[in-house]
Amino acid sequence: MSHLQLIRPEPATGATPARRRKISLDKVAVDFTTRGKTFRAVDDVTIEVPEMQFLALVGPSGCGKSTVLNMVAGLLAPSEGSVTYDGAPVEAANTRVGYMTQKDTLLPWRSVADNIGIAFELRCRKANAAERRERVAEMIDLVGLKGFERHFPAELSGGMRKRAALARMLIYEPETLLLDEPFAALDAQLRILMQQELLRLVERRQMTVILVTHDLEEAVLMADRVMVFTSGPGRIRTERDIPFERPRNAMELRFRPEFSAIHEELWSELKDEFAASVERERRAQ
Repeated sequence: MSHLQLIRPEPATGATPARRRKISLDKVAVDFTTRGKTFRAVDDVTIEVPEMQFLALVGPSGCGKSTVLNMVAGLLAPSEGSVTYDGAPVEAANTRVGYMTQKDTLLPWRSVADNIGIAFELRCRKANAAERRERVAEMIDLVGLKGFERHFPAELSGGMRKRAALARMLIYEPETLLLDEPFAALDAQLRILMQQELLRLVERRQMTVILVTHDLEEAVLMADRVMVFTSGPGRIRTERDIPFERPRNAMELRFRPEFSAIHEELWSELKDEFAASVERERRAQ
């Protein structure tokens, strides 16, 4: 059996599996100071994420969505409130999460296998060469890049680069994924394929996920719950449970009438925040 698989006990027949709280933000606010002026990026945000839940955060640019990810990752401390992970305060870099940003940040002078292998060496410094090769091969196969091990980033398509970045993150064996617009730079067709690939991996490994996206359709397709943020300072305007079963087929789900109804419901909330954001930027000019 692969040591990358996460095995969880099955609940008794008729029982509801208990899901403990994985991530908690309690009345969080974040202030930044730029050119001698202080502004509030996030204000009075409370979020609880149970383990194995897929949460999507949507809202206009500058509403603090990425700031939330940075706090959970331990890269940023809140100005007010608290952030906990598995009940413990997040006070340093959170090594139990994987963080994937818009840019793949692959090293251009290293092959796919070497990019992924470096990440494994950083996690397991005592691993020998044979174990390194085995784990790298396992991850390459997991994300569908078998046959491209010796290719360099410049020789890969955009989707392949994203797969390589995903493998590099997953080899750390994070129990939680923080995803900041991971597919924003891809064309529409490739984006759909990568959405389906990510759904497959997350559902297979039963991971907790927070996804930041500007794409409301992507949020509804992938998440168990969607939160709409106000224009800055970011507050939670509304949230909506997404009732679609798993595993999901992102290709088919977008054509279901229930999908359209939920998308329209959330868009009615979100469009006002986009308008407010545009007006704020106009006044700032």
